Amino acid sequence: MSADGEPEFLYLTTTGRRTGLAREIEIWFTAANGRYYIVAEHGPRARWVQNVMADDRVRVRVGPEAFAARARLVEATDEPALARRVRKRSEDKYGWGDGLIVELTPEP
Repeated sequence: MSADGEPEFLYLTTTGRRTGLAREIEIWFTAANGRYYIVAEHGPRARWVQNVMADDRVRVRVGPEAFAARARLVEATDEPALARRVRKRSEDKYGWGDGLIVELTPEP
């Protein structure tokens, strides 16, 4: 648990773009305004990012909550204010925030 009471990790399940199998990763995250943000250190080379690019439907588990969500890439050049806020939150929580930002929006 972080200092703000937020769990340290989020568990993201994507669908493998080649196999169609569920792929789960444990990853650092931040949350704001009902959305979750994760940062891919290796950008679009990360396999989980490639899976999200092929199919944006994901499953998310944070603490005791599990839910379906939609994932989208946040392009810093198109959304600089959002990118700055997410990077700042990640730097404050983990001391790091550099990479490709992916936004996860829970589905109703």
